[in-house]
Amino acid sequence: MTVFNNFKIKVGLGVFLISVLILSCNNTQTIVVKSPDGNKVFKLLSTPENKIKFSIQYHDRVVLLPSTLELISNEIDLSNTLSVLKVERESTDTIWESNFSELSSIPDHYNQLKVFFKQGETTFNIICRAYNEGIAFSYEFPEQNIQEIALDEQIHYNFTEDYKVWSTPKREKGVLTAQGEYNEIPLTQLEEGCERPLLIDMGASLKVALAEAKLVDYARLSFKKGTSSEFSILSSLDGKMEVQKQDKITGAIVSERINEGNKVDKKLPFQSPWRVVMMAENEGDLLQNNYIIQNLNDPSEIKDESWIVPGKALRETTLTTKGGLAAIDFVSGSNMQYVLFDAGWYGNEMDNASDATTVTLDPKRSKGPFDIEAICNYAKEKNIGVILYVNRRALEKQLDEVLPLFKKWGVAGIKFGFVRVGDQDATAWLHEAIKKAAEYHLIIDVHDEYRPTGFSRTYPNFLTQEGIRGDEATVSNEHTLISMFTRMLAGAADNTVCYYNRRVNAMGSHASQMAKTVCLFSPLQFLYWYDKPADSPEKLDGLWGDTKHIGFEPELEFFEAVPTTWDETKVLYAKIGQLGVIARRKGDDWFIGGINGKKPNLVDLEFSFLQDNSEYQAKIYSDDASINTRTHVRIEEMKMTKESKLQLLVKSNNGFVIQIIKIKN
Repeated sequence: MTVFNNFKIKVGLGVFLISVLILSCNNTQTIVVKSPDGNKVFKLLSTPENKIKFSIQYHDRVVLLPSTLELISNEIDLSNTLSVLKVERESTDTIWESNFSELSSIPDHYNQLKVFFKQGETTFNIICRAYNEGIAFSYEFPEQNIQEIALDEQIHYNFTEDYKVWSTPKREKGVLTAQGEYNEIPLTQLEEGCERPLLIDMGASLKVALAEAKLVDYARLSFKKGTSSEFSILSSLDGKMEVQKQDKITGAIVSERINEGNKVDKKLPFQSPWRVVMMAENEGDLLQNNYIIQNLNDPSEIKDESWIVPGKALRETTLTTKGGLAAIDFVSGSNMQYVLFDAGWYGNEMDNASDATTVTLDPKRSKGPFDIEAICNYAKEKNIGVILYVNRRALEKQLDEVLPLFKKWGVAGIKFGFVRVGDQDATAWLHEAIKKAAEYHLIIDVHDEYRPTGFSRTYPNFLTQEGIRGDEATVSNEHTLISMFTRMLAGAADNTVCYYNRRVNAMGSHASQMAKTVCLFSPLQFLYWYDKPADSPEKLDGLWGDTKHIGFEPELEFFEAVPTTWDETKVLYAKIGQLGVIARRKGDDWFIGGINGKKPNLVDLEFSFLQDNSEYQAKIYSDDASINTRTHVRIEEMKMTKESKLQLLVKSNNGFVIQIIKIKN
């Protein structure tokens, strides 16, 4: 039997009537929604087993076999007969503007399906949005005769084959990490707690990523090997934290998750975070279309965003007034915008007794003096922002005292350290803290294990976060090229770019380090992570490793010029773990970054993205051991138009950057 029902469709500001196709066969009801381009298809299946099932297609190819969304609660009965009350559909085709993203004009085009279910005395809805960039779905519980529920969620994704996935495994002692090392393994070997996004290689013409969006006041999801079919992935919510215990072997204080029982407590009405299935022909298109995550979040709640300044930052580690003033002078003269004063300024960050409302130097990190108000006043004169690091231990107990005090001192932002992640309480606290920080005009950078789900659209003072295996871990170019097409699908990452530190040679090259400023998006981009200005006082305690003075190499002009937010982004080459080349536009000018893996590559570049009838001046920065500087970076110049072509031989673990400036007539 085929049934047609009329429903509303919204395109821009218009409202029209369309027909929704509902197929009923063998007591199974199938409701279909397609992406605007018709290539991504979501089928919602209401079965006699009273389970919510769904399947997904890409073009004519099966992405997901019938898979199951399972909601579990001890408080409501979700095992009764499941019936569809009604179906609604609407479509949206809009563009929203951002000053803090990889695009300045972001398309938001989808067809939405909303199915109203009743199961026993409980009503709930399934919402699906079909985008050209992928499929997203969530569930909501409207107002009804219960005020609050506790529940758990499991999604059983069923595949046709044992596809390869890129996973972050457990660290030592079984601790899971968002900063872990990626490995390519069959999906049947997934360990418990694998991070999102989870990239799945379904062959030469299809890449899929399972992701999460709009996680604000909910438990985080993670993945492991499923049991619902031969080739299954199970997503589940993180459990609540037990009381901290002492590890019997190491003596360290550790927390373990309670993975049984309900994971979320919510007052009605509420909607879950979005569960996202990103789909594209290749990993480069997935990255280029990652704005789907932001689209699934609410528009900005900050009416006047003029105080939110993206930019480049330098870390200051001497924690002295002299060091602070030297850092401010350096960033002021280098077209950078911020100085971060790292851990130790208010005592031992790991000591719960340390007080972030006082300047009480950790003697292991600095002997002082450290006059934060004098530093902030000087920074204001130079139009430089000061960021202070605060560990979550102090923030969780002192946030409401710290925020007005930092505002009084003239601080521009806070770097949150070692935040708790995973369970609902940790998630809710963090996002509420970011909201509160916005009230005091403070930008935020979150470290360590947090990965984004698009909240920065709603609160753009949340400029960046870590959740990446970055330069602190001495990652190879190969691993950076994995992170580029896995972790970066979620959004901005604070990679902490090194330049003079000796680990650069172990990771790749100086030109490939330069390329990270283009390839790894972050509205707040840290440069020279282990380095310091020439005028900075010596710090010989070795806490920060191999610290070098920043020099005067000619290629540093690129660091001065490169922006941190963009008007347009194009992925030119995408071979996960092997090669990545990205071009980004700011105004009339383009910046290209290329990172190469283990094997040499011949990179052929075309510039059809440049404007018609325009001429450009290009500077090409590449590795060349014959250049007699500490960094061995060659600089070449050439005129360029959109018809130009350029071929670069990029050696193993090398890289390149190109700055393309439009010549004004």
